[in-house]
Formats: sequence, structure tokens, C-alpha cells
Amino acid sequence: MISLLRSLRDYFSLVKFSHTVFAMPFALIGFSLAVSKPEFEFSIHLLLLIILCMIFARNTAMGFNRLADKDFDALNPRTSKREIPSGIISSRSAAVFIVINAVLFIVTTGFINRLTLYLSPVALLVIIGYSFTKRITSLCHFVLGLGLSLAPIGAYISVSGKFSVLPVIYSFIVLSWVSGFDIIYALQDDEFDKSNKLHSLPSATGRKKALAISIFVHVITFVLVLTAGFYGKSGILFWTGATIFTLLLIYQHSIVSHDDLSKVTMAFGTTNGIASIIFAVFVILDLILRYH
Repeated sequence: MISLLRSLRDYFSLVKFSHTVFAMPFALIGFSLAVSKPEFEFSIHLLLLIILCMIFARNTAMGFNRLADKDFDALNPRTSKREIPSGIISSRSAAVFIVINAVLFIVTTGFINRLTLYLSPVALLVIIGYSFTKRITSLCHFVLGLGLSLAPIGAYISVSGKFSVLPVIYSFIVLSWVSGFDIIYALQDDEFDKSNKLHSLPSATGRKKALAISIFVHVITFVLVLTAGFYGKSGILFWTGATIFTLLLIYQHSIVSHDDLSKVTMAFGTTNGIASIIFAVFVILDLILRYH
């Protein structure tokens, strides 16, 4: 039993399961946007399927990323103790884990509706493909953002079986928000990336310019949040959540500078995790009060 729990802990650490808080709340927003419409009903069964899809997809993406980057991780002092380079989890075991989660993801989408099943390979291609983009382009941060941005529109489609403008706006919020904070996270490895011919905005432009780009991208996030609020005719709860979300965006930029990276982890993980959860709670409560 202890051995099993230790193995589960290792795999949770491999995929940074705690970082599920970045995209999962937005998936719940997408779900709530759909069930708030009179033609769709709330279904706990469907909600659980969506949550499982999110978990399986993220496990696949993170597991694949760790496996693809194992040689680079072994060379980087910051990442050398990760599960695969340190030998805690073998490459073969990681590969089996990835395949199992990918299959479970596709199978689970099949229990939702035909459109989600047809789109599942596309989603996998995007989230797995991110792992190779750092080898070819400094815009890799935006590919990561694209992968996570599938959460709200994917959840909406799971309920409705069709696309709609508002969840697409939320997807663009996720795309810009994640891309912006991933640039901040990449500041830690700018020198390593340069010396190993890996691409990122900090390694390509320098820390100062990369931070300026991150701020600009988060300004776009702010504009998209305003767009979602006005387009969705949102109430006071939405705007309260949007205000807190925006203040947390500002806060993360205030604690990181090009010559002080001591609080990058707080900016990347803690601040954005809190921002995502708070924003989702207020958006969903606003939808509940307005439509029920």
C-alpha cells in the first residue's frame, strides 16, 4: 500500500498535478456557460466526464513533455532532480503512462458526444506538439497557451455539441494569460536555453524585453476579459472576479524584475492558480444568479 501511494505521488509530481488549477477552472466556466442556456440541462455525469478528460489530457501532455525533455532536464541544474532524469520514473514507465492517459482521453470523449470524439486527436496533437516547439521557435509560449485554451471551448462543446462566440473569447483569455505567465517562468532558463540551442522569448530578446512582451500580452488578456464581460452582459459578480483577476495579473508583474527572479515561482504558480480559481468562482456564481 505504501509503495502504491509513493508511486502515485511520483506520477502526480511528474505531471505537476497541482498545476491543473490553471486550466480546470476555465473548463468549468465553459461548462457553466453551456448549462446556463435553457436548452441544456446540468448533468453531474457529463461534468465528471469533462473533468476526467481534462485530467487525462493534461497527464498526457505533461508526461510527454517530461519524456521529450528528459535529456535537457538532466543537464539543467534547476530540473535535474525531476522524476525521469533522476531515475525515479523510467522512460519506459513514463511512455506507458502517456499512452494510457491518451487512450483514456479519447475513450472518454467518445462518451460525451461525436464532435468531442472527432476533435480529440486534434487536441492531443496540439498539447503534445508543444513539447517540440521550444526547439524551433521563441513563440513556444503561445503554443502552450493554445493547448490550455482548449479547456473552455472544449467543455462548452461537450455540453452543446457546437461552437459559440463567448466560450471562444474565454479560450483567447486563457491563451494570452498562460502565454504571458509562461514567458515569466522561462526567465529562469534564459542562459541555459541559449547554451543548448533552445528557444524562448527571454533567451531571444533578453529578460527586459521579454518582461515587456509579457506585460503587453497580459494587457490583451485584460481587454479580452472586458470583452467577455460586455459580450456576455455580465453582472456585478463577474466584474468583481474580473477586478481581482486583473489585480493579480498586475501583482505578479510587480514581484518579478529582470534582475530579481527570486519570486518567479510565486508569480507563476501561486498567483496564477489563485487568480484562475477566484475568477472562475465569480464568473460561475454570476451565471447561476442570472440564469437560475
